[in-house]
Amino acid sequence: MKQNDPTASIADANRALLDALPFADTDDFAGADRGFLGTLDDPVIRDGDGNTVWDAAAYDFIDGDAPASVNPSLWRQSKLVAKHGLFEVVEGVYQARGFDLSVMSFIESDNGVILVDPLISKETAAAALGLYRAHRGDRPVVAVIFTHSHIDHFGGVLGVVEADDLEARKVQIVAPEGFLGHAISENVYAGTAMGRRAGYMYGAALDKGPSGQVGAGLGQTTSTGDAGILVPTVDIRETGQTLTIDGVEIEFQMAPGTEAPSEMHFYLPRYRALCMAENATHNLHNLLTLRGALVRDPHIWSAYLTEAIERFGDRSDVLFASHHWPTWGGDRIRHFLGVQRDLYGYLHDQTLRGINRGYTGAEIAEEFELPPALVAEWSTHGYYGSVSHNVKAIYQRYMGWFDGNPARLWPHPPQALAERYVEAIGGVDRVVELAQQAYDAGDFRWAATLLDHAVFASPSHDAAKALYADTLEQLAYGSENGTWRNFFLSGATELREGNFGTPTTAASPAILIQLSPEQLFDSVAIRVDGPRAWDLDLEFDITLTDLGRSFHLTLHNGVFVYVEREPSGDAPLHLTLTKPRLLRLVGGDTESEGMTVDGDLGILRSLIGVLDQGDPDFDIVLP
Repeated sequence: MKQNDPTASIADANRALLDALPFADTDDFAGADRGFLGTLDDPVIRDGDGNTVWDAAAYDFIDGDAPASVNPSLWRQSKLVAKHGLFEVVEGVYQARGFDLSVMSFIESDNGVILVDPLISKETAAAALGLYRAHRGDRPVVAVIFTHSHIDHFGGVLGVVEADDLEARKVQIVAPEGFLGHAISENVYAGTAMGRRAGYMYGAALDKGPSGQVGAGLGQTTSTGDAGILVPTVDIRETGQTLTIDGVEIEFQMAPGTEAPSEMHFYLPRYRALCMAENATHNLHNLLTLRGALVRDPHIWSAYLTEAIERFGDRSDVLFASHHWPTWGGDRIRHFLGVQRDLYGYLHDQTLRGINRGYTGAEIAEEFELPPALVAEWSTHGYYGSVSHNVKAIYQRYMGWFDGNPARLWPHPPQALAERYVEAIGGVDRVVELAQQAYDAGDFRWAATLLDHAVFASPSHDAAKALYADTLEQLAYGSENGTWRNFFLSGATELREGNFGTPTTAASPAILIQLSPEQLFDSVAIRVDGPRAWDLDLEFDITLTDLGRSFHLTLHNGVFVYVEREPSGDAPLHLTLTKPRLLRLVGGDTESEGMTVDGDLGILRSLIGVLDQGDPDFDIVLP
């Protein structure tokens, strides 16, 4: 794919940052290199079929000074995050970094090792464990801790835990209360749409290089191996709760509703080490991730960081998290946590101040400035989240999508709106002419707005698509935020080459099998094509023999409803099966063995006939 060089305005803006930001401060590089023990002999991690799921050397090009095509602040962050290998945090605590989006930690116990957050894929997790054992010996895994309910912190567990060990209760799986429900629902309910947008967010289809994908700020990108999940054997329910695993005492702090709906921090007295999960990392995090999620609460996030300072600040010699590199020394830990606390607190409070003065989310975001003391800290920069989209997320959390202006209460949808704008401006050629003027003047934001309308009004207009791709490319080159860069470049790629679909999916069979019956039925309900089901009136019973549970299910007015109750005997259809067979049934398999049918199977076929499979290849930059 042909790409353009950065324009003079973008190159000049990137050069100006070299004087505006404290690039002479190299403390983070010392921290990221500290304790390095070694890395994989072969940087390529493959699955059982030989497909590459991670290449630890793919970012070796990120070296030296930033090219003009990359914001130098993002280049600096990517240099730090791209480092890969096994690192000693303190004697007895280690981290494998640079083998997935997240970091996997190892806590040595009396007779084995406790793993923390085993990455996304079983292949990358197994490779990380192998690297640890190559340097620290073949210690058995005695426990796995999931700090929170996002897939990059549990998905690789099947690569580090043997099923026999789990069944024999040799391995404990520790997680915060509510972990399983949140972990499953996030990857299933809106999983199709989130997966498609995640391809944009992480630049899954982009070439890695100075004009392409250089990272995502929090980590470089996501691995593409097999993801799974295991049901926790120990739920952590309250702050101050302690657990001793193979001689290692662990003290927990609950932090629900922060970076994840189910999340916790923990402290290790033996090592004077504090794990902050994903609530204190070396960047501004997302309050609403660009792939989509529930809006997070910066107020409570800030409060839990204050509580961590009070509970653990004077007892900790090192702080580590499940992304990035640790922070050593009590004073530095308290300072780091204080900066992170103030960052989220300031975003929350000042956005609310703007709301109560009558400003919209977009208006607040455009004028919002962090205090100079926070800007001077590299850990506050928006490499993953951004001030702009976080402020808009806070507005959404409190005020919703409507900004109060009645003209914006019932606008036309994007394509119809675009057609009217283009006609009013004087036709698509005139819109492209104006966009070219904006492009030449370096006003890429206005050019993108014009061209968005142009391609939605006339999707086959080659000149509009070409200039739109060029415009998004320039916006990418100037972005400090890694995920913004990936979104811009992914949009440019699809305009030039066509829809690349959803490269990876989080809803793997190993995750789907953990759905509760209620979650399975919910997943059916959100797939019902309402208009096609308006005239259907269906009912049937299901008994799940392996769980000893029965449900009565109905479809009426296009709404699928389930109630747990014993079969009444008068339902026109009764199915008897196991939960794994139910999973196949939800996938459309009505014919294979493993299901006893009593009654009219046509009822089931009628239900399946109105289920929508979703579209993992829906368009984003085109209508």
